[in-house]
Amino acid sequence: MNTETAIPMKTQGKWAQAWKRQLRLYAQHKMLLLMLLPGFLLFFLFQYVPLYGISIAFKDFQIKEGILGSPWIGFEHFDRLFAGDGFSNAFRNTIIIALLKLVITFPAPIVLAIMLNEVRHGWFRRAVQTVSYLPHFFSWVILAGIMFTFLGTDGAFNQLISVFGLEKHNWLLESANFYGIVLISSIWKSVGWGSIVFFAALSSIDPTLYEAAIADGAGRWRRIWHITLPGIAPTIIIMLLMDIGHLLSVGFDQIYNLTTPTTSDVADILDTYVLRRLLTMDYGLGAAAGIFSSIIGLALVMLGNRAVKLFDKEQGLW
Repeated sequence: MNTETAIPMKTQGKWAQAWKRQLRLYAQHKMLLLMLLPGFLLFFLFQYVPLYGISIAFKDFQIKEGILGSPWIGFEHFDRLFAGDGFSNAFRNTIIIALLKLVITFPAPIVLAIMLNEVRHGWFRRAVQTVSYLPHFFSWVILAGIMFTFLGTDGAFNQLISVFGLEKHNWLLESANFYGIVLISSIWKSVGWGSIVFFAALSSIDPTLYEAAIADGAGRWRRIWHITLPGIAPTIIIMLLMDIGHLLSVGFDQIYNLTTPTTSDVADILDTYVLRRLLTMDYGLGAAAGIFSSIIGLALVMLGNRAVKLFDKEQGLW
């Protein structure tokens, strides 16, 4: 047997041994795999099987003919999507809200976690955590109703500012206030729940590092800057990359429930644009808008992960 045939046979032998070890491992944990099977099947049926539906974006979809029977029309829906006036406004509003949330809403749970980590009174920390978690468990229908009541003409906020001689407004009916209200309500709902991940990351930091820093005379701010933030940096990077992947999904429930006829010019986002297309039974255009949003999200995750790798090869999602 010559060398040219011996090497492939040796390689095949290694692959066969690796497969046998893997099969033995599966056999040892077969009950655990059976427990995973229902979840895997549900995930496959509801996440992967429906992916074929995106072909509607490339077809002249006819309900009677179904997805398979509808004729292919190429990128015609995408041409109509980018040429439409409503899409450009929705895309602009989506980008503005997404960037504002990324810059302002994303750091809020980190700040809350670090602040509470510095609190030495356990009862106060638990009380703040409980209060901040609570809004997460309410739907945006309820929270939007609270916002409309609180910021209405006769609401508590206007009653408060009238004491100082300021003019009353119906804040949710003014376009200039919409982005600010979206950010405040987003922080209100998500800051407590989002801080759980960072609390977990903070608990993994070695306490002796703080003790050594205190012995060296480091103040509170220096300990936060040189120990706390570097300690939770990997978690921050992962959460940031995951948020970037959903950058164009700025919260349909929130925007839809906070939108009023007078603020629709600044409140129309890609998700509400898709909804209007579906209500008019223009399924192809709605699917094209959804694919566009998904492709942008995937591209941003890949670029963000690549940028992180340039600074630290050990960080990133993959």
